[in-house]
Amino acid sequence: MITDFHSNAHDDHPGILRVATYNIHKGVQGLGPARRLEIHNLGLAVEQLDADIVCLQEVRKMNRREAQYFDRWPEVSQAEYLSPEGYESVYRTNAYTRDGEHGNALLTRWPVVGSSHEDISDHRFEQRGLLHVEIDFQGQRVHTIVVHLGLIHESRIRQIAQIHRFIEREVPKDAPLIVAGDFNDWGFQIKRMLAGFGLFEFDEGPRSNTYPARLPMVQLDHVYVRGLRPTGLHVPNGRIWWRMSDHLPLIAEFRL
Repeated sequence: MITDFHSNAHDDHPGILRVATYNIHKGVQGLGPARRLEIHNLGLAVEQLDADIVCLQEVRKMNRREAQYFDRWPEVSQAEYLSPEGYESVYRTNAYTRDGEHGNALLTRWPVVGSSHEDISDHRFEQRGLLHVEIDFQGQRVHTIVVHLGLIHESRIRQIAQIHRFIEREVPKDAPLIVAGDFNDWGFQIKRMLAGFGLFEFDEGPRSNTYPARLPMVQLDHVYVRGLRPTGLHVPNGRIWWRMSDHLPLIAEFRL
């Protein structure tokens, strides 16, 4: 059993919101005949994160080629499969391929009020999107945006600008807001841009590196918030984690 990070702090301290973000690498690790199916281990891992909100990237809705290759390929979508008992899952497709489709997902133990999706692709070689989900957390409406930004720096800058326009249009100014996911950014320009929009992350202590999972050297995964007070940040590490994906999960805690 995965026991690297698990507690019931949200039960003991009302008002504490735990948010995790995790790029799951489509549930498969490795290449060619040596690749292995990790979706079952990821199911255990997501449950052990014990987060109120889990933001996932590179989630497959379906893939015909992999379903034929692996004997134990789940019969339901990965978002449904990874959703712990008592959680609700929301998924939207970002990319369509010859064999299937994949995108972002959000899992939550709190009621979902509504959801939407917007295409933020910057060029035809990368299909990207944002997933917007509104939840009811202890009677408070909290908006969460799950993102997976592009590999090209200039694309990411334009995508952040598009995300800002979406927030201005769709999220009330006084509503708590979370923007989380894989930002694919090795520098600090996006962090400064988001700060200009009033979005900040836990910034006490050393940087919480999440990539590459085996020897994390950079933090590509982030949880930015507005209207919430960051209180902690944690990155599970160790062999059991880096076997499942090329990213490590990031867990952040906030107080309303």
